[in-house]
Amino acid sequence: MRRIIYYVATTIDGYISGPNEDISRFTASGDGVEQYLDDLKAFDTVIMGRRTYEFGYKFGLIPGQLAYPHMKHYIFSSTLRLKHCEKGLEVVNLDINIVEELQKEEGSDIYLCGGGEFAGWLHENEMIDILKIKLNPILLGQGVRLFGNSTKPVNLELISTEKYQYGLQIITYSINYIT
Repeated sequence: MRRIIYYVATTIDGYISGPNEDISRFTASGDGVEQYLDDLKAFDTVIMGRRTYEFGYKFGLIPGQLAYPHMKHYIFSSTLRLKHCEKGLEVVNLDINIVEELQKEEGSDIYLCGGGEFAGWLHENEMIDILKIKLNPILLGQGVRLFGNSTKPVNLELISTEKYQYGLQIITYSINYIT
């Protein structure tokens, strides 16, 4: 069964963006960012919510275009309407059965791209296996939280910690849901 890996940039105080989706203080270059981009090559499938997909528009993504050309895309939304979608991009309803079916398919682990709200929904349903954070040495105090409004407690088991330029760290945890 394919694992879901939430690989995301965050601040020390747990925000994946500041107010108004501001990411200007996040580390945008250096060997840690290069490592992240290299790590993405291992995935053949990406899942994300509507807001994360539309966030890409700010960086030149065209509606219906693949954000990661080498991956199949599943955008979870009941409101996103795209006139044209490139091959490999599907907009699907927020449904736990769809996620479970994706996990049963052949292929690599599944990349959960951004999105506090969608990640929070997956977290509440105990669907995230690995949390891989690009820890930025900043505090924002407000913005989009790592798991949205989820308050589900979990235990994390440290797998690895890697240090990079500008104080960036990539920290990998296994998520152990409390039953």
